Amino acid sequence: MDVPFKDKGGRQKTAATEAPGEQAQYALGEQIGFYLRQANQRHVAIFASLMAEKLTTTQWAALVRLKELQPCSQGNLGRETAMDMATIKGVVDRLVKRGLVHTAPDSSDARRLVLTLTPEGEVTVARNLSVALQISQETLSTLTLAERMMLMELLQKIC
Repeated sequence: MDVPFKDKGGRQKTAATEAPGEQAQYALGEQIGFYLRQANQRHVAIFASLMAEKLTTTQWAALVRLKELQPCSQGNLGRETAMDMATIKGVVDRLVKRGLVHTAPDSSDARRLVLTLTPEGEVTVARNLSVALQISQETLSTLTLAERMMLMELLQKIC
């Protein structure tokens, strides 16, 4: 499916509807990635302003998903949080240093780390669940309920 763009005359077109030899016009402000990045920046700013624990969005995602899955391998946690292996390793290392996550070798495969929340990690998740919900509400505050539902459905469809 072609992404629509506007030609120099302001007419909406797609690459498929261009005349032969005509070059597509690329306007940054008309690209989905531009708006997704701005929406993410807004969400991260809201998250940083409200999350009292000085956690990043990736650290929070890892903690919440680990609470659901524990015990869990580091690789599985990465898959479940949509983080590549290098990213999840860095996130886990920082959470271990903060005393929120415990690692241990897997009894069936010593190369694999098994992760669990520490008691402090459990408390941190519990203490911040309502704040995390508030962050989501604030991020979506400019949308109606129907628009929120549509946005979530569309994002899930492209992810």
